Amino acid sequence: MATHLIGDTATLTGRSLRHILRSPDTIITTAIMPIAMMLLFVYVFGGAIDTGAVKYVNYLLPGILLITIASGVAYTSFRLFMDLKSGIFERFQSLPIARSGVLWGHVLTSLVANLISLVIVVGVALIMGFRTGAGIGAWLAVAGMLVLFTLAVTWLAVIAGLSAKSVDGASAFSYPLIFLPFLSSAFVPTATMPGPVRAFAENQPVTSIVNTIRDLFAQQPIGNDIWIALAWCVGLLVLAYAGANALYRRKIS
Repeated sequence: MATHLIGDTATLTGRSLRHILRSPDTIITTAIMPIAMMLLFVYVFGGAIDTGAVKYVNYLLPGILLITIASGVAYTSFRLFMDLKSGIFERFQSLPIARSGVLWGHVLTSLVANLISLVIVVGVALIMGFRTGAGIGAWLAVAGMLVLFTLAVTWLAVIAGLSAKSVDGASAFSYPLIFLPFLSSAFVPTATMPGPVRAFAENQPVTSIVNTIRDLFAQQPIGNDIWIALAWCVGLLVLAYAGANALYRRKIS
C-alpha cells in the first residue's frame, strides 16, 4: 500500500511539475514581489531603520523568505481549485490510484517550486550584500525550518483550494500570510512598536521563525525561539493536514 501511494504521488507530482515547467512565469512571478520588496526596504527605507551593527539586508532577509513562501503557496490553492472545476478529480476517482496521492502531488509541487523561488531570492540578496558566516549545519537548519513552514502553509492552501467558490477566493487566502511578517520582527525590531502591536508581534509565529533564521545566519545563540518556531510550524502542519484531508474526503464521497 505504501509503495502504491509513493508511486502514485510521484506520478501526480510529475504531472503538476510539468505544468510549472510549461509556465515558468509562475516561479518568476512568485520571486519578483519579494525581490521588489527587498529592494524597496533596503535601498529606500533601510537607512531610516536602526538595526544596530547588523546590515539591514541581513536583518530583512528571513522575513522576505517567509513572504516568498506565502506568495508561492497561493498558486497551489489556485491549481487545486482549477483541478476541481475542470473535473480532473472525478477522473482520478475512476482510476485505481491512492486518493491521498492527489493532494500530496500538489503539496510536493509547491515545495519544489518554493525552494526554487527561495534560491532565486537568496541569490539576489547576495548580490545586494547579504553575507553570513553560517556553516553547513546552520544552512541545513534554515532549510529545514523553511521546508517545515512551506509544508504547513501549503496544507492551508489545500484547504483554501478545496473550499473556495471562485478563482479569486482560492488565491486571496495568502494575503494575510503575506501581511503577517509586517506585524513581526521581520522588518523592524519589535521594541520600537507601540505596546499592543508589540505584544502581538512578539507572540505570533512569524517572529519566532524569523528570529531563529536570523540567529542561525548570524551564528548567534538561538535560545527558545527555535522551539517556539517548531511548535508553531508542527502544530499548524498537523491541524492543516487533518483539515485538508477531512475536507477532501467529503469532496470525493
